[in-house]
Formats: sequence, C-alpha cells, structure tokens
Amino acid sequence: MANQHLATMIFESCRRFRQHTAMRHKAAGAWQEIGYGDLSLKIREVANALIEMGIQPGDMIGIFSQNRFEWAVADFGILAAGAVSVPIYATNTAAQAEYIAGDADLRVIFVGDRDQLDKVQSFAAQHPNLQTIVVFDDLDAPAGDAVMDFKSLLARGRDKDHAEESERRVQQTTPDDLATVIYTSGTTGEPKGVMLSHANFTHQREALDANFDVGPQDRSLCFLPLSHVYERSWSFYVFNRGAQNYYIANPREVLQYFGEVRPTAMVSVPRLYEKIYAGVMDKVEKASPGRKRLFNWAIGVGRRKAEAHRSGKPAGIGLGLSHHLADRLVLRKLREIVGGDKNFFSAGGAPLSQDIEEFFLAAGLMICQGYGLTETSPMITANTPQDFKFGTVGKPVAGCEVKIGAHDEILVKGPNVMKGYYKKPEATEEVLKDGWFHTGDVGRIDDEGFLVITDRIKDLIITSGGKNIAPQRIETAVGRDHYIEQITTIGDRRKYVSALIVPSFEALENYAREQGLAFQTREELLKLPEITAFYRRRIDRQSTELAGYETIKAFTLLPQEFSQEKGEITPTQKIKRKVVAEHYGREIDAMYSDD
Repeated sequence: MANQHLATMIFESCRRFRQHTAMRHKAAGAWQEIGYGDLSLKIREVANALIEMGIQPGDMIGIFSQNRFEWAVADFGILAAGAVSVPIYATNTAAQAEYIAGDADLRVIFVGDRDQLDKVQSFAAQHPNLQTIVVFDDLDAPAGDAVMDFKSLLARGRDKDHAEESERRVQQTTPDDLATVIYTSGTTGEPKGVMLSHANFTHQREALDANFDVGPQDRSLCFLPLSHVYERSWSFYVFNRGAQNYYIANPREVLQYFGEVRPTAMVSVPRLYEKIYAGVMDKVEKASPGRKRLFNWAIGVGRRKAEAHRSGKPAGIGLGLSHHLADRLVLRKLREIVGGDKNFFSAGGAPLSQDIEEFFLAAGLMICQGYGLTETSPMITANTPQDFKFGTVGKPVAGCEVKIGAHDEILVKGPNVMKGYYKKPEATEEVLKDGWFHTGDVGRIDDEGFLVITDRIKDLIITSGGKNIAPQRIETAVGRDHYIEQITTIGDRRKYVSALIVPSFEALENYAREQGLAFQTREELLKLPEITAFYRRRIDRQSTELAGYETIKAFTLLPQEFSQEKGEITPTQKIKRKVVAEHYGREIDAMYSDD
C-alpha cells in the first residue's frame, strides 16, 4: 500500500532518493537542479513558516502561478502543514481568482509574479481572512506579513522548527481527508470546487505503478498547468518514483525544450502531438517525390515492425534489416523532434486521432491515450505498453469500475472518484448517484473491454434533419491540419454542419508569401479567394473518414484566436461553444443565409 498522505509520500521519496535530482528549472539561461535532499528541507521550511503564521489543519491556501519549482515546493509545504492546497490557473483574470479566493476562504495565496500579485491585491481588501500573499518572484522591498517573497518565507521557516507539530498534523490526517480543492474551469456555468482526498491520489499512483515503469533515470517535462489535476497527479507519481521534473513556465515553448531536456516520459494533451504530426506532414507535402517515397516507405516499415512486436511475433531478418535502414534514414530523425527515445508518452484531456497514434508508434514512440476528469483524480482508463488499442482510451485502471448508462453516458465508480463539489451539495447529488459518478461523456465499451469516447452529452449536435452528430469527431479529424489552430463546429437545429476556424497564422502567412499573395493584415489575408479555396481543399482532405452528413459544408475564417479573457475558452483551452456562438452569431447566421 502506498503512503496515503502526500506529505508522507514526498518525505519518504526524499529519503530514498536523496542522492538523486528531483527538479530542474531555468535561471539566468541555465538549468539549475534541486536534489531530493534539498527539496525535503525546502518543504519543511514552507510548512514551518505556515504553522508559525497560525495556519491550522484544514485551512485552505491558494497557488496562483505558472509552472515553476516553487509551485511544487509550496504545494507539498501546504500539505505538510496539514492544510489544503487550492490551485488557481495562472491565466485566470482577477475576477476568476477572486471567486476562488472567496469561495474557498483562502488564508494565504502564493503567486508567481507581479501580474498575479496585482490581481490578488485588487481584491484582497474585500477578503479579511486573506492574511498573506507570498510571491515566488523576488521583491525589491518585501512588505512583511501582508506581502512577502518566497525567499523570505523560507528564511522564516528556517528559523522556526515546527517539525513535530507538522508530523502530528499529518499523522492525524486520514486518507479520506481533503488534500486539494480544484476548481473546474467549466465550459458552462460557474466553477465548481472538486474535493479530492489523499486516498484519491494514492489510487492514481498505484494504478500507474501497476502498468508503467518509471524511476530515477527518467525525466519529465512539466509543461501542462500544475493547476490542472492531470499534470499535478502525474507529478506526484514522478516524485514518488524518484524521477526528475523539468519546469516550463510557458507551455507554448515546450517544443524548443525537447532537445535540451530529452524527456523520457511525460503527459500531454493531444494538441502537442497534433502540432508535431502536422508539422512533419506539411514538410512531407512540400518534399520532392523521392523524399516522399522514402518517408512513406520508412513509416510503412515502422508500422509493420510495431505490429510484429505487438503481436509477439518475430520480425524476421528481412523486416529487421529494413527497419534498421528506415530507422537510420527517417524514423530516428522523427524521434529527435521530441528529444529522442521515450519510455512512453501519455495523452488525455481530448480525443487523439488514431492516425496520429499509429504514426508515432511507427516512429518508435508510444502514446498511451487515457481518459479521466478532474472529478476522478483524473485517471479512469488507460492504454498501457502491455495492453493498448488504437482509437480507444484503454481499459479501466485497477479498482475502477466503468459502465454505460442511459443515453450511452459513461458512469464510473471507484477510489478515484471525488468526495464531491465544495459547498455545492445539490451539484454533487446531480452527478453522484447510487455510488456512480455520471461523467457527462458519451461512449461505449467494445468487445475487448476497451472504452471508446464519442462526445460530451451537452455538445452533441442534432441537425434539423434529425442527424445526431458528435462535434469532437469532426474537430479531431479536421483540426489536426497544419494550417488550423482552433476549430469549433456549429449545426445544432441547423440543416448542416459549419465551422468557425482560426488559422495557424504563422504557417498561413508563410504559404501566402510563397504563393505571391499580397496582404497587409490578417483580415486582408482571410478575404483572399485563394485562401478560402485553400482551406476548402484542406478541410475536404481531412474529412475523408467522416460521413457525408458530418462534413463541414460552410466555414468562416476568423482573424483572432478564441481567448480566455473574452470567456471563449477555459484555462485548459477547451472552447466554450455557447459563448463562442453568442460572440459570433452574425458570422454563424451568414453561413446559413440560404436556409
């Protein structure tokens, strides 16, 4: 049985792996390392300082910051003080952060930089229980108890020894006690605080241990927001296994860090893999006929070798020699894009196209697609290196039950399911019924026990002709194109499917210049008939696997990305369809003007 309390887990890891590196972060252009032994001291200092401030067991403390090593140190320090950590997305507005601060009655908030400090200070006076703001960045003039920088907090914790009190608090905590409250970004309605216990995360670590092999030799790129349960739960596992976490503050920069860090295992959302795949295929599309043939031959060899390995059959001398050559000429270069060989990749949070899964495996890179939600800590199902199936999200992990309920809704029961929504008993009762969590996702279990997700119940499109359409299927197929950054489909109670598309402007502008097209602004570029025709061809090319009634009949190219500031996307980049439909009602109506 794994250590139930997360503070106990991290201190044991620090003891077992004290000679190994726990974290690396960039400072002054160079990677700095923190060993497990030093990590233990820093966590103790945070816990000491919080106890000295008067923080009591069960008090809630916020973390409002981009990914950085201090985020994890503060998180574990909060838990070691017997408190509950409440993450806030780094990109949240002041109003969004204030909602969480008020709802959770935060006593202390850790913030990353001046921008987040300004946001918290804009509402701090209205929340008298918020006693201290701790800034990870160095402050020119620390302001004492009300505002202090992280170094000052650590220094305070160094001067005060509350190790016995910390240990007492941890020992008195039961596995079912709260570890964190994570506010869902929510594509509809106000955020809900998901209450997750120490036992919830214990289940996740044990489920990963049963299927994956991670140790001190492994390196993980921590680039998805730690405020999201996916990266955070994975990071707990990284530290539990004595591996290394490399922190990246800006997730948009992840591709440039692959070569530096050469990660061996990491989690990601499908968009990263889609961008890599689209970039490769765009280069292939522009390559000479000879290079195209070489690429296609090498990928074909890689597919056959992967299939032979999967089936347990010997590859044979001929395939072995062909694969050696294909690997030297093509496949190895593809792996170098992501920093070389991998133990495994993981994908979650949205559907990943089967074509992309097969492409990566042919190159020698396994993507283990899984499924989960914040309310399930998050993992419900997972493909594993030993048991996987393309086009699915895997089988239920150990201890987790999955069944299909009314309207094909996916229902879940197990030790990974949340305690409920904070201060929202009615909302909790809506989704937790007879011990089963109602996910709101639509899916099916195939004859081999693998789960297939089709869409969200609330997202399903029903056309005026009565066709039931899953927009995620369309957006996954078309959105993988190199020249598409964002896409959302329209069609509910309409005659046909249409789409709002935000181009990948860097790629599109390069294409336009290559074609000799004249433009000054994005708006001018998108009005060119050559660009409209270009996107029509690309949409049709990516839609071959869709049924006729699923294909996009009309589309509008937008000059600006959907943004969190305008409420159009969540901090996890999920598009809020209702908000987008309201903001772009005129453009949508124009696509149906002939109805």
